[in-house]
Amino acid sequence: MGSENVSVTQVSKTRLFVVSVIALATGGMVFSIRTDILRNLQEFFTGAQAAQSATLVGAAVGAAFLGLAIANFIGGPMCDWVGMKWLLVLASLLHIGGAVIIIFTKPISQYIPLFWTLWIGMLSVGLAHGFIEATINPLIATLYPDDKTHKLNVLHAWWPGGLIIGGLVAVGLGKLGVSWQVKQAVIILPALLYGIMALSTKFPPTERVAAGVSDKAMFKEALKPLFIVWWICMWFTATTELTTGQWIDAFLRSTVGMKGTLLLVYWSGLMFVMRHFAGGLAHRLSPVGLMWFSSLLAGIGLLILSVATTPAMGILAATVFGIGICYMWPTMLAVASEQFPRGGAFLMGLMGTAGNLSIFITMPALGAIYDHYKVQIAKQLGTTFSNPQVLTKAASLSFRSVALLPGILIVIFGILWLRDYLRGGYKPVKLTPEEEAATTR
Repeated sequence: MGSENVSVTQVSKTRLFVVSVIALATGGMVFSIRTDILRNLQEFFTGAQAAQSATLVGAAVGAAFLGLAIANFIGGPMCDWVGMKWLLVLASLLHIGGAVIIIFTKPISQYIPLFWTLWIGMLSVGLAHGFIEATINPLIATLYPDDKTHKLNVLHAWWPGGLIIGGLVAVGLGKLGVSWQVKQAVIILPALLYGIMALSTKFPPTERVAAGVSDKAMFKEALKPLFIVWWICMWFTATTELTTGQWIDAFLRSTVGMKGTLLLVYWSGLMFVMRHFAGGLAHRLSPVGLMWFSSLLAGIGLLILSVATTPAMGILAATVFGIGICYMWPTMLAVASEQFPRGGAFLMGLMGTAGNLSIFITMPALGAIYDHYKVQIAKQLGTTFSNPQVLTKAASLSFRSVALLPGILIVIFGILWLRDYLRGGYKPVKLTPEEEAATTR
């Protein structure tokens, strides 16, 4: 039931790569459009709830990342048991359904409380993206077993590619004066496209299944101490990259004199270009060294964001931060696949689960930090929550709080990089049917 009984040599790598690109780009569009309409969603909460609007919206948006985490966790084994094709079809349906729920939040809230209506819609699109990640990451590792870091980075260039498309569409539609609901509806089209393409495409079994690795051996990989270290690091890298990115427009709109969504589009453009050169950098530095430099630049970028007050400073901060976060997500996945290949789709799914659980937790947490500073500063100045000076200071202190995470990563990746150097360098673990048979006899 899981595979279509075809080998890697019997499928179209190009078509499978294109399907993966469209699916991932759809997820990027969802993210940037959601970033653009975050202020509109906050307007749902009025009266006594206004002071906690960022916390409430952060909690609702966090459901998207809970969905991502759940789908990543169960999607890894499902790739082998159900098949990658059907996971992508399911993702397409969930993307469409979630978008419809979010668009009609107000009417539906006559029957389900408004917060929970929004929460369910966000959960649905999150599940969709989670099943996409759970499918396409092991798919690319299967298609390109000898070039995982580079190919996963090239694939994940289309995450910022989707961010750019969605961000420009959102800003353009905003200039035309259309409603936020129309912006949200845009994602239905690419979701339909990748779902239909997946239905008409042949998929191979995953690398782990093709090599004959047992389910028991797959699950045992997750207990290795080194994998656990990388899994913990994924919590920090994901928060650094994605929680900050999701709040960027709401925090910076009144701080740097330009829409935060445009900064998101700008650094996404940097990421789109630079991820195509990941192979060369990973070869020179090793994936671990690449993560060390990424953490350093991300931390510096966040500190610059915390003091940015002009468009020029905003662009400088976005440049440094964008280069810093560029390789984080795909390289973390590549390391999991290269160092622990017997874990297959399950371990790549666990990495995605860690990343998205961290965002689920930190989205409302960062919103609460922002609300805390907003209320505190407003009281000190004797003014309202919406005062530009209040919002500027609250954003600055919030970014500074997040900068602690890449600081921790610099230490951990530095130790891992030194460990590899003392052991003769970073070496991917190769997995072939012959080697696996030898280890299980």
